[in-house]
Amino acid sequence: MRIIGHRGARGEAPENTLGGFQYLRQLGVRAVEFDVRQLHDGQLIVIHDDDFVRTTGQSQLVESCTLAEAQQFDHRLQWSNWTTAEYTPSLCQVLRCLSDFEHLEVEVKAVVDDAAAKRLILQLQQDLQGFENTACITSFDVKILAALQQQQSHFKRGLLVELPIGAYAIELADQYGCCQIGWHDQLASDELIRQTQQAGLNISIWTVNDVERAKHLQQLGVQGLITDVPQTMLQQLVL
Repeated sequence: MRIIGHRGARGEAPENTLGGFQYLRQLGVRAVEFDVRQLHDGQLIVIHDDDFVRTTGQSQLVESCTLAEAQQFDHRLQWSNWTTAEYTPSLCQVLRCLSDFEHLEVEVKAVVDDAAAKRLILQLQQDLQGFENTACITSFDVKILAALQQQQSHFKRGLLVELPIGAYAIELADQYGCCQIGWHDQLASDELIRQTQQAGLNISIWTVNDVERAKHLQQLGVQGLITDVPQTMLQQLVL
């Protein structure tokens, strides 16, 4: 089972930051999940929320910013002991940092319509050139998955599931040409995991911070464990 750092290592370092990704590398982890959104000028940045309030204290919507504006915001609001400034990273900056990683789960956040999905995917595929063997583009938003399918993307894709739709999610994943499902941990029953495996889909479970739960998922043959606390998992799991 692969340990995958959630937003870098959000329980141990500022989330979705270059410093957080470098921290993950120093642990020896070479698998990561992070979030992508598109700015007003078309550039892609790595951030979870649709605004900067929670991580920087700045009341600004992501979609209204240019890259130059976004990169003025420091994401250490909840990390007073983190000594290095962590300005909003562009996707390209993050990918340079992760050039030797073995597995990237690139979560594209929801967009307003099909046109926005297409714009984002065109830029994303351009930025991800060279990462075809390691990147899997994931999303809760089927508009994103449909855009990838319509453009006959060569990138692997995965459906993220946080609602209790059961086996219907497996049908959706097949419909949109996905190779994996990312199940919310609370939904991931042993039976649902078994059904997903029978469908030939890889599985990532998020977000798992309990060691005993992680051990159980490992026994079930889950491929990816997305966790806020990769250091803890490295120390406690036999991989």
